[in-house]
Amino acid sequence: MIELNNIIIDPLILSAIREDITYDDVSTSAVVSDEKATVDIIAKEDGIIAGLAVFKRVFELLSDEVDFSFTKHDGDFVKDKELIGTVRGLAKVLLSGERVALNYLQRMSGIATYTNRMVERLSGSEIKLLDTRKTTPNMRVFEKYAVKIGGGLNHRYNLSDGVLLKDNHIGAAGGVGAAIIKAREYAPFVRKIEVETENLEMVREAIGHGADIIMLDNMSIEMIKEAVEIIGGKAEIECSGNIDFSNFEKYKNLGIDYISSGSITYAAKPLDISMKNLQLFN
Repeated sequence: MIELNNIIIDPLILSAIREDITYDDVSTSAVVSDEKATVDIIAKEDGIIAGLAVFKRVFELLSDEVDFSFTKHDGDFVKDKELIGTVRGLAKVLLSGERVALNYLQRMSGIATYTNRMVERLSGSEIKLLDTRKTTPNMRVFEKYAVKIGGGLNHRYNLSDGVLLKDNHIGAAGGVGAAIIKAREYAPFVRKIEVETENLEMVREAIGHGADIIMLDNMSIEMIKEAVEIIGGKAEIECSGNIDFSNFEKYKNLGIDYISSGSITYAAKPLDISMKNLQLFN
């Protein structure tokens, strides 16, 4: 599972903070100085929470005097108007970090919620839902973590993480077979080799050269059924290409192992969450 290690996420969060605060938060500086405050985190719609550690880390990078009391954990379901937690610290820190912290929490919770709904609709089948590399630049670690919290699985994290021979790799190598041969010669023996195929001829060639995983890309349901018969259990099968919440259920009973969908990261709507009821105290 993707881990939210501070060594990895801190530079990304700091970059987001610098994007939001160039040198001063002029609105906050105008109205508060050294007052302390509490503020509630409240859900404004139903969904799955993901990213509380990231939300927390935003404020920790702004101040070492912030306390958190969460009533929910990542993976928990929340209802509209339900309290998620309370933050306590300097008012200027809470106000300055609010937008960045909520951006992460809303985005990650939206992905977890969307993923969870797709996973629920796959119940009763053996198919596993995978994400893709179609993530927001510099948000991949957060988005793939959210997919996992929502019940999906992570495909390769990046280009160093696995061999996936796509159409342009195949074209550059001179064909499916040639691409597989080159990959086996170059990649460590512990790496599985996945091949993207667009027609049945490519499927046959991939099987003939011992591909471990065969991706059936943008194939019709009838073609997928034929491809599954050709593969005959000799490789794992992944379906991909324009599969989203509107159409993925028709893939349930085809004998495939995985569905990969970029939509679970790029089409998920952020979950509406707010920081409300700020109260000053001495």
